[in-house]
Amino acid sequence: MNRYPLWKYLVIAVALMIGTIYTLPNFYGEAPAVQVSPGKTAVRLTNDTMVRIDMALKDAGLTPERTTFEANSIKTRFVTTDDQLKARDIIEKALNPDPNNPSYVVALNLVPRTPAWLAALNAGPMYLGLDLRGGVHFMLQVDMQAALTQKLDSLGADVRTVLRDNSIRYGGIERDGQSLVLRARDQATLDAADRAIGQDFAELDLTQGGTAPNLTLTATLKQAAELDIQAQALKQNITTLHNRINELGVAEPVIQQQGLDRIVVQLPGVQDTAKAKDILGRTATLEVRLVDESAEGRAAENGSGLVPFGSEKYLDRDGRAVIVKRAVLLTGDNLDDAQAGFDSQTQEPAVHLNLDAKGARIFKDVTRDNVGKRMAILLFEKGKGEVVTAPVIRTEIGGGRVQISGQMTTQEAADTSLLLRAGSLAAPMEIIEERTIGPSLGAENIAKGFDSVKWGLMVVIIFMCAYYALFGLFSSLALTFNLLLLVAVLSMLQATLTLPGMAAMALALGMAIDANVLINERVREELRAGASPQAAINAGYDRAWGTIFDSNITTLIAGVALLAFGSGPVRGFAVVHCIGILTSMFSAVMFSRGVVNLWYGRQKKLKTVSIGTIWKPGNSQQTGVSTAE
Repeated sequence: MNRYPLWKYLVIAVALMIGTIYTLPNFYGEAPAVQVSPGKTAVRLTNDTMVRIDMALKDAGLTPERTTFEANSIKTRFVTTDDQLKARDIIEKALNPDPNNPSYVVALNLVPRTPAWLAALNAGPMYLGLDLRGGVHFMLQVDMQAALTQKLDSLGADVRTVLRDNSIRYGGIERDGQSLVLRARDQATLDAADRAIGQDFAELDLTQGGTAPNLTLTATLKQAAELDIQAQALKQNITTLHNRINELGVAEPVIQQQGLDRIVVQLPGVQDTAKAKDILGRTATLEVRLVDESAEGRAAENGSGLVPFGSEKYLDRDGRAVIVKRAVLLTGDNLDDAQAGFDSQTQEPAVHLNLDAKGARIFKDVTRDNVGKRMAILLFEKGKGEVVTAPVIRTEIGGGRVQISGQMTTQEAADTSLLLRAGSLAAPMEIIEERTIGPSLGAENIAKGFDSVKWGLMVVIIFMCAYYALFGLFSSLALTFNLLLLVAVLSMLQATLTLPGMAAMALALGMAIDANVLINERVREELRAGASPQAAINAGYDRAWGTIFDSNITTLIAGVALLAFGSGPVRGFAVVHCIGILTSMFSAVMFSRGVVNLWYGRQKKLKTVSIGTIWKPGNSQQTGVSTAE
C-alpha cells in the first residue's frame, strides 16, 4: 500500500544529486577581480595581453589567484580588495600609457570562486542583484521630443521624395515645431499634395490653410503615431544599451523600462561610476565627408603644410593622415542596418550598410556631383575619429546600399557592423539619477537575508519535530529538499537574486511547510477515525493532494500574473515565487511520501506511527504522545 516503485526513488535520487551539484557553487562566494575589455573596435584581447598583465603585476609584487581568458574579456582575481585596487591602477598604467586615448577598458568586478570541476559541469552560482552584490545604478531620461523631431525630419525627406515622384511642384517644405508645413501657390497643387501625402503617410494629419498664393498644408503626427514612435524609441534605446553593455563584458546587467520615458540601468559588481558612464557612453557613429583635394589639403596630408581652414586631419588605420572637410554629408542617423560581409570583387572583409530614404538620396546626390574625388568614411568612438576608408568615387551610387572596406579583418568587420548597429540611439538620453551601492552594503544584505532564511528554517524544523515527532522530521527533510531544489533551479537558470527574490524564497518555504502540515493533519484525522496506520498514511496523502494542488495552482496563477504584468523587483519576486511553488509541490508530496514509504512502507504489521499527539472528541485526555493506534 505504501511502497514506491523503484523509478520514483530513482527520480528522487537524481533530483537530490542534481540539486546538490547546482546548489554547491553558491557557497564559494565571489573574489574581487579586475576585468579588462577592448576599448576600441580595432583592439583585440590576445594571449600577449595576458602576458603583459601578468608581467606588470609580477613587477609590482602582486600575485593574482588566477587569470582567465573569457570570450570578450580577461579577468584577474585577487584575495583582497586592497590587492584588487592596486592591480587596477597597475594594469591601467600598463595597458593604457596614454590616459587620454585608452585602448582598453579596465574595471573592477567580482567573479565567482566556483571550483573548476563544478564549472566543467556548467554549474555556477546565482547572479546577485544590485541590492545584494553592490554596483552602480543609473536612471536615464529619454528625450521624446527629440525622437518626434527626428521622425518629422525623416518624414519631411520622404514627403519630398513622394512629391517629386508625383511631379507635384510645391513651394517648399519646412518643419515648424512639431509639424511639417508645405507651401503651394494654387489650390490644385495643394489638393494634389494633400492626396499624395494622405495616401502614403497614414500617420500624418493634414490641414489646409492660408490664401493664394500662400496656401499651406500642415502635417502633424497623429496621437497614436506619436505614442508608437515614443515606444519604439524607448525600445531601440534599451536594445542599444543592451548591445553596448553585453559586448563590453559587464555581467548580469539589468536594463529595464521605467515609466513611459525612462530607463533604469543597473550594473552589479561594477564599483567605478566613472567607468560605468564610460561604458554606457561608448558608441560608434559614422560620418561621410569629402576629402580635401586642394593643394593645401594635399600638402597637409604629406606633412609639408598646415591643415587648411574648413578642414580637419584624421588618421587612417595605417596611421596615415587624411585631410577631410568639416562639412558632414551623412551620419549614422541615416543608417538602417549594418552587416559584415565580403567585397564581391576582391573578397576582402567589408561592412555593408543600408541607408534610409533620406540617406540614400543624399548619398546618390553626393556621388553624382563628386565623381573622380575621394570620399572619406569616418568611424567615431568616444569622440575620436578614424578614417576607415577613403575611396575614389567612380560613379553615381544609388539605392542606399553602401560598402565599407579597406584593410579590415573579418573580426574587425563584424565588430564595426555591430558597433554601428548598436551605436544608433533613437533619441538622446541623459542621466538624471546615479547611485553607487558599495559591496559592504550588499554583503550586509546577503548576510541578513541568509540569516532570516536560516533562522526561519531552523525554527520551523524545531516546531515541526516537536509537534509532529517523526513525521515532523520527514516534513523538515522535505522542506530542506525544497530549498535545495529551489536554489539549484535558480542557479541552473542563472537567475538574478535580489532582496524581493529572497522574500519570495522565504514565502515558498512557508507554503511548502503548509503542505506538509496539511498532509500530517489528514493522517491524524484518519487515525482519529480509527483507520489502521498504513491505511491512514495512504488516505492522508491521497486526500491532502487535492487540497495542496488546488491551493498551489491558485497561488501559481497569481504569481504568473505578477510575472506577466509586473516589472523590476516585482518580476524578480514572481519568478522565485512560481519556481518555489513547483518545487514545493514536488518536495511536499513526492519526496515526503517517498521518505515515509521508505520508513513505514516495508513494515507489514505496523501498529503505531510517530505523528505527535492525537486528540479525540469527547476525550479530554490525549491518547498518546508520538504514538497513535
